[in-house]
Amino acid sequence: MWVYEKKLQYPVRVSKCDPRMAKFLIEQYGGADGELAAALRYLNQRYTIPDKVIGLLNDIGTEEFAHLEMIAAMVFKLTKDATVEELEAAGLGAHYANHDNALYYENAAGVPWTASYIQAKGDPIADLYEDIAAEEKARATYQWLIDMTDDVDLQDSLKFLREREIIHSIRFREAVEIIKDDRATKKIF
Repeated sequence: MWVYEKKLQYPVRVSKCDPRMAKFLIEQYGGADGELAAALRYLNQRYTIPDKVIGLLNDIGTEEFAHLEMIAAMVFKLTKDATVEELEAAGLGAHYANHDNALYYENAAGVPWTASYIQAKGDPIADLYEDIAAEEKARATYQWLIDMTDDVDLQDSLKFLREREIIHSIRFREAVEIIKDDRATKKIF
């Protein structure tokens, strides 16, 4: 189904060790509006979406996994040289105690990821509007993350992710119109 090329969708660079920023980035790893929830939401919804837009959910869901991988790389790079004291000072002491330097699906506050983050109504229009909202929330979060760091290398990767969320939102809006147009078409049997 997928072809995996062992490289990130977009280069991830950081210019300094910054556990504080890593803690905030965890939101996009395992938070309600993060990349894992988005990928699973879209790949789940594709089973009840009309054939005319099923490929869109498959494509964007797959891309969200690539974004998840980028976030993981950012968090790893921001914390790989951090001391235990630096991790504790950044609010990652509990994470370190539970997981060492391993990534774990949780939000920035340390709340574990849950399937309740995933919405699937079974109505294509309702699900696509949920998807649009998810993309807009992710876009906003990326902007806030960009605003929270002075690391221009990290900002570059975050800007890429922010722009992809905008594109996804636009594509979901187009899918809504395709489905609305299809529903308005007179069906002759």
